[in-house]
Amino acid sequence: MRRIFALLAALALAVTLAACGGMEAQSDPTQSPSMPPVSSTPEEKEPTAKGETHVLVAYFSATGNTEGIAQHLQSILGADLYAIVPEEPYISQDLNYNDDNCRANREQNDPDARPAIQGTLENPENYDVVFLGYPIWWGQAPKILYTFLERYDFGNATIIPFCTSGSSEIGSSAANLHDLAPNANWRSGQRFRGSATESEVEAWVTSLGL
Repeated sequence: MRRIFALLAALALAVTLAACGGMEAQSDPTQSPSMPPVSSTPEEKEPTAKGETHVLVAYFSATGNTEGIAQHLQSILGADLYAIVPEEPYISQDLNYNDDNCRANREQNDPDARPAIQGTLENPENYDVVFLGYPIWWGQAPKILYTFLERYDFGNATIIPFCTSGSSEIGSSAANLHDLAPNANWRSGQRFRGSATESEVEAWVTSLGL
């Protein structure tokens, strides 16, 4: 009888230990079916949005007026900004329009004048819209704009000219640049006072419906 009781007691103890072991196994979080598997593959980045428009504001400014408008455009559009800088800077005597022999007048009267430019614009073909700014010199764009457009090919990008002047309108200054970028989609330009505010420039940009 004692042997039978001992066997029954041992059997009861074994059953109890098995039940406890099963509960411990279920409480282990590494075995929980709700946990996602760990991946060794790095998370992929979101692709660049298709249809994004790349905008450039390129400008030449001899006295700072056109630069101010260009900076307004950069702020409004979040555009890239590129200054067209002459290798030989213009000094005040160069811009004395009352002197027929000043540098600006000589260049404007010479159909072949192409003032050299410093630096390089990287990947001009990547831009979809180009705002092109300059001061009015004797009713036209300075010849350094001709240098710029002959150096860089913007393909079929949309080019939108803007100019600064105390009194002269944009007139034919933009139209005379069209042949230098014949594949571009040229839009009508706009003349600004050098002191134009950002809100004035923004109103014009809005009217373009870009």
